[in-house]
Amino acid sequence: LELISQIRSVSPTGTEDFYVLPNHTDYSNIPQDPLNPITWEKVELGKMLFFETGIALDANHNASMGTYSCGSCHNPAAGFLPGNSQGIADGGIGFGLNGEGRDISPVYLPEELDIQGNRPLSVLNVAFVENSTWNGRFGSEGVNVGTEDRWLVAEGTDRNEEGLAALETQNIEGMDLHRMEITDEVLDGYGYRKYFDEAFGDLPEEERYTKRTASFAISAYLRALITNKAPFQAYLKGDRTAMTEQEKRGALVFFSDAKCYQCHKNVNLGANEYYALGVKDLYETGQAFNTSEADTRNLGRGEFTGKEEDMYKFRIPQLYNLGDADFYFHGSSKQTLREVVDYFNEGVPENDNVPSSQIARQLRPLNLSEMQLEDLTAFLENGLRDPDLLRYQPDFVLSGNCFPNNDLFSQIELGCGE
Repeated sequence: LELISQIRSVSPTGTEDFYVLPNHTDYSNIPQDPLNPITWEKVELGKMLFFETGIALDANHNASMGTYSCGSCHNPAAGFLPGNSQGIADGGIGFGLNGEGRDISPVYLPEELDIQGNRPLSVLNVAFVENSTWNGRFGSEGVNVGTEDRWLVAEGTDRNEEGLAALETQNIEGMDLHRMEITDEVLDGYGYRKYFDEAFGDLPEEERYTKRTASFAISAYLRALITNKAPFQAYLKGDRTAMTEQEKRGALVFFSDAKCYQCHKNVNLGANEYYALGVKDLYETGQAFNTSEADTRNLGRGEFTGKEEDMYKFRIPQLYNLGDADFYFHGSSKQTLREVVDYFNEGVPENDNVPSSQIARQLRPLNLSEMQLEDLTAFLENGLRDPDLLRYQPDFVLSGNCFPNNDLFSQIELGCGE
């Protein structure tokens, strides 16, 4: 009763229903781009293409052709995140048990890798993200209204001029960035042409079988990645036994003393807002490729806008299924959720490169008790964990390849291939 009362007191609508996510098949209630309406056919095509290693046809070396997919860096078993600190697509080999065994191929130089200078964000509940990536550079709406002068300067953001939503804009760019192609072999050799026909039959044939339509299908699929089976979701819908007593106490801490809800305020427990928390960057936190102290991605939102007041600020991410992976923040600087909770409780920045004037005022000592810290961690790790993310993974892809990776080491570790 205390928890429900507290949630209602901070909810923007005054009810717990505000935080209820739609069912993953309830397309009419999932936010979407009017220029790319969600349909079952698009979602099914996007599900296969997201894991289809057979479209990885523009790799830097022949050895990596057909060996990686979007799922290489967004593994369902790891909460649609990499199993290690830095995701590797083209130029990666191996998988391990949960994606943690991914490493660089010996035939690749570091600068040839498809690898990013920040830890990839989870794509769960991404339908509720108005401007995507850590610095929010994609999408013409939301906080990017008024940034038009930057769209021809920042990487890939000239596509914002098309007026698409952030996810569609980013994924058009992503097909090129991640070196993927839609060819006649993909369409006819593997058999994807009929799936494109079913998903995009309203388009003329010359526009139907392209990287753009492939990216639209992937976008529709990503919008349907909803964590509606998490215990907290069942609790909000009326099953008061869905969470343990400890998880309920942790939720109460989340929505009261810890004030997590003030920043993680949207239905997906994220926000389209940007803050500097003073955590370490990826180059500081262990082995990291293609990044350094000079990497402009360390500037967060400021890299995109060029504004001094935006420097070192990063988007507030959604919180569901974060416990499935072992790395947190844009720089993978923490390796357990308890470390994350402790960082916010102590409220002391750790990155000397971030001026104190930029640090969010919300980062201050919380003085939570040990029990509150343990309870909050339990809520984040278990109460917000959808246990059935494998429902979003296909049983097979049309190429017949292993997925999410198809290199020899991954085939052995995944137990697939010839």
